[in-house]
Amino acid sequence: MNPASPTRAIVLWCPDWPVFAAAREAGLDLDAPIALTEGGAVHSCSAAARRDGVARGLRLREAQYRSPALTVLPYDPALDVRAFEPVVRRVEDAVPGVQVVRPGTLAMRARGPARYYGGEDAAARALLDTARQLGPEVRVGVADGPFAAEQAARAVRSSPHVGIVAPGGSAEFLAPLPVGLVVDERTRVLLNRLGVRTLGDFAALPADDVRRRFGAAGAFAHDRAAGRESNGVAARTPPPEFEVLAEFEPPLDRIDQLAFAFRVRADEFIDRMRAVRLVCTAIRVELDDERGGRSSRSWLHPRWFTPADVVDRVRWQLQGAGTADSGLASPITALRVIPERVDSTANHEAGLWGQGPDERVHHALTRVQSMLGHEGVVTAAVGGGRMLADRQVLVPWGDRAPERREAPWPGSLPALAPASVFRERHPVALLDAAGATVAIDERGAISSPPETFAVGRTAPARVRAWAGPWPVVERWWDDARARRVHRFQLVDHDGCAWLLVRDAEGWWAEARYD
Repeated sequence: MNPASPTRAIVLWCPDWPVFAAAREAGLDLDAPIALTEGGAVHSCSAAARRDGVARGLRLREAQYRSPALTVLPYDPALDVRAFEPVVRRVEDAVPGVQVVRPGTLAMRARGPARYYGGEDAAARALLDTARQLGPEVRVGVADGPFAAEQAARAVRSSPHVGIVAPGGSAEFLAPLPVGLVVDERTRVLLNRLGVRTLGDFAALPADDVRRRFGAAGAFAHDRAAGRESNGVAARTPPPEFEVLAEFEPPLDRIDQLAFAFRVRADEFIDRMRAVRLVCTAIRVELDDERGGRSSRSWLHPRWFTPADVVDRVRWQLQGAGTADSGLASPITALRVIPERVDSTANHEAGLWGQGPDERVHHALTRVQSMLGHEGVVTAAVGGGRMLADRQVLVPWGDRAPERREAPWPGSLPALAPASVFRERHPVALLDAAGATVAIDERGAISSPPETFAVGRTAPARVRAWAGPWPVVERWWDDARARRVHRFQLVDHDGCAWLLVRDAEGWWAEARYD
């Protein structure tokens, strides 16, 4: 068989890519034990962490027990994609027709590179050298089909980190590998109970029986196990380049100079997207300073960015690192703006009769924000928390509201929250029939039923009904930030309902049910 057959595929694989991307973003040493977590469990970890016994799926507390020096970072799938894009573009400069299997893994047809570089081994080494220029560890595999080629790349253990499976040898190469590589966990358990533990065992089963028992997904996995891949490489069409980069020589150390110098590039940034009928609704601004540091922040827009809006976001980010006299702690050497979210202009066209009021509100608020700064104009949003005041969140105009988490918040109020929430607490006198202040003991029980109450200096009102108290305990493990209060509801003689809070200082009115 011709080694440059069209069915041959080359796969470039970057081990521990999520860890590499997160460590580089955070400026961490890759040789240190690092773990990325998702949902309280380890999503991926570095080689040093694995040597300490950390593994994927391990609970965070157990991982920290096994590796006391473990650095824990949250897993960010968007960062994986964003950080892998330069690698994809660098490889596409050397070999066109690349398919992104997932962040950290690329596939391409072997025929073209093998012809150009003079063989599959030479093509694999050229791709290896190309990708390594950007820093990550890279391995390359060549076989009959992308799946077998990826397994060949993963099987490489020594330099030069190139694994080549001879044409027609994919089935033999895959045979000793575990069957869990091609089926889901439930099917793997079932096959193991039947004595089918390797891909060779699975491939030996009759194809018709596998299709009848496991359906189309099982038939697809059976073909993979046997080295027969019906799906080849689906090369992507490279997206248009919208990113703009401004380099300053000599570096600039004043905010006004940087904002003025970037105005032309901001116009170019928006014009490139307008040329293909796109608008940008989210950008990321990256600043490189003279000391080698990098500041990166994502910015959202309530509608879409104009050149002036882009310059405003750059200026606001610079002001976050600047001083009162518009100077910077370290001069800026490069400024980069990258679109994170784009959309078709057709989805943002005005209606037949226009959108006058909304446009006027948007332009007015944006104008005020440009004069007062990013946090000069805010909108109200509902966030998570146990106390009502904690749930009131002010979001700068144009930013995304925080994700609202309804649970778990033990001690929080159920639905039908009070209409009036007091940001400043109002003192309350809650008295019993003898005129003594109602107290709450250590077991959460009141000393006597309440008879009257008064908010501030108002006249005492009679209590018609009451309920509670309910304890609210936060950060009990931190004496400096711990909060232990009790909530209490009552209805006065006018039928108005109140939500009260009892702490170490006394009774307070938290809200009123209007």
